[in-house]
Amino acid sequence: MSTETLYGLAEKLGQRMLAKGQRLATAESCTGGLIAKTITDVPGSSAWFDRGFISYGNKAKQEMLGVNAQTLAQFGAVSAHTAQEMAAGALQHSDADFAVAVTGIAGPEGDGSEHPVGTVFIAWRLKDGEAKVVKKQFSGGRQEIRAETVKIALLGCLGMGWWQKIK
Repeated sequence: MSTETLYGLAEKLGQRMLAKGQRLATAESCTGGLIAKTITDVPGSSAWFDRGFISYGNKAKQEMLGVNAQTLAQFGAVSAHTAQEMAAGALQHSDADFAVAVTGIAGPEGDGSEHPVGTVFIAWRLKDGEAKVVKKQFSGGRQEIRAETVKIALLGCLGMGWWQKIK
């Protein structure tokens, strides 16, 4: 995945956000801020990117985003439930209208759960809306898994048609 491709996706997303006067927040675990970095590489992104949360550990997910300890205990950090709560928390703790959240296992080792390396959950959520979550299984090394996660996160932001629902 080239940096130019990711940049182009972020630039296109920014154009759509600006056209609607909306703001985005990110909540990232396995990507460690790479989505926010990609977005902020675009000049003028401060007009549509509100903030990013890097919640790598479970305690950070709880403290920064309000992920429920019971969710983590029952479903694990790498789960659809956790991704949904991360997206909800990003919206609750920001001035954003829309959030994207990612949690997964970038490798090279697993986390001891039933999920293999490359398992990623991505959630998108509108403020006052329901979350959409997908589970992806990426292959390759750590950097490839993280880059593919960013790509799908940005494509999901562009492809959901969420901007048409905001008045």
